[in-house]
Amino acid sequence: MSDVELRASDRDRERVVDELRTHAAEGRLTVEELEERVQRALDARTAGELAALTRDLPDPVRPTTRTRPRRRRSAARPEVRTYLAVMVLLVTVWALAGAGHFWPLWPAVGWGVFLLTPGGARGGCAPRRRRASSI
Repeated sequence: MSDVELRASDRDRERVVDELRTHAAEGRLTVEELEERVQRALDARTAGELAALTRDLPDPVRPTTRTRPRRRRSAARPEVRTYLAVMVLLVTVWALAGAGHFWPLWPAVGWGVFLLTPGGARGGCAPRRRRASSI
């Protein structure tokens, strides 16, 4: 018995329907073609019947055009994001309180120096290990 004669499972049918919907969203199939192929996929009994529905479509794993890989945006360290969020909050409180002496400068400088020191925010020392009790 060949692979095309094997019985199709519900998961196989769902995978093909999802693939057909993707191709329709990319403009390869019209609405009528999609409806007809989805119905045929849901009625399919063998893997060969399912394969025939996508035979004239490109493989979804391979892109049809060569694209450049996306650059990963360098994620800011979580402690820097927290620092910036707190500083925005402090400056907002300062502005709403009458904008007198710029007191948010002191926490900004203190915490900023801590962030800039090597290992400051990352915990420069290794954590202590607990000794196993010998009981």
